[in-house]
Amino acid sequence: MSTARTIHLVVNPSSGRGRARRLLPKVRNTLATIERVRVEVHTTTNYDDARQATLAAALSARPGAGDSLVVMGGDGMAHLGLNACAEAHDAGLAVPLGVIPAGTGNDFCRGVGIPVDAKAATLAIVAGRTQRVDLAEARGKLEGGAERRFVGSVVSTGYDAVVNLATNNFRYPIGPLGPLAYGAIALAELARFVPFDYRITLDGRPRELQSVLVAVANAGWFGGGMHIVPPADVTDGLLDVLLVGPLARHDVLRLLPQLYAGRHVGHPAVEIVRASTVELDGNLVHRDGSRGQMFAMADGEKLGRVPLTLRARPGLIDVYRP
Repeated sequence: MSTARTIHLVVNPSSGRGRARRLLPKVRNTLATIERVRVEVHTTTNYDDARQATLAAALSARPGAGDSLVVMGGDGMAHLGLNACAEAHDAGLAVPLGVIPAGTGNDFCRGVGIPVDAKAATLAIVAGRTQRVDLAEARGKLEGGAERRFVGSVVSTGYDAVVNLATNNFRYPIGPLGPLAYGAIALAELARFVPFDYRITLDGRPRELQSVLVAVANAGWFGGGMHIVPPADVTDGLLDVLLVGPLARHDVLRLLPQLYAGRHVGHPAVEIVRASTVELDGNLVHRDGSRGQMFAMADGEKLGRVPLTLRARPGLIDVYRP
């Protein structure tokens, strides 16, 4: 086995209320059927442990050996996995990424064509076919003092970011409710929301606007199954920017259900533009007229405060998919 290639399998055992832990033996055994493969399993204890484990696995890949990183869990694990493989790429290492969905959202999988069924996603890794996909690179005042972060799905600001953060902070397990829970929290947040004042620059072209929502998409899904930017393509080398103009609360209420199926495109207040570089800045405006600092979420995780610069990184990593 000295020349065997290694699959580093990093697992969040608590994903899907313990579903990942229950799936692990079968997933490990299935991956071990690949000829001349050694499967090394790391079960994580917390987010920082998962971040360190995925990065260490990717950076330890042996050039030319065919080593790969596989993560099992929710969108948080997918986010850590794609960041690890992107950092390995920039260090000169080609490390394919496998994602086995075991959470409640699985938005990155939807966006890049990975099956949202764990068994099917595992079999796709066994089959060995990969697709080269784009990522977005974010720089600015990032959470935890990071220099940069890579994003697979959507960077959200405005109303969507407020709802995303409130969903993450929800004190009870969301579990199988998924998008329904997101929708319920969205309605609660709507009662106290007002549009943001944005300053954005698209490939050097500045714009100022008042907007309910600005979402910068590499892939088109977020919020646990909401098709927020349907035209987004992870192989076109561009970012798709969704701008939703100022709307009355009752109009937001009517638009919200359409987001799940992507039917909001074509609404008079909705605009989608493409750019390779997007600079985001602006202010949160409170109901009393005072202003606060706008923040952003990325792949469902806290990204940081504006100003932020997002840049398309074409064909940055390879992912296993049918």
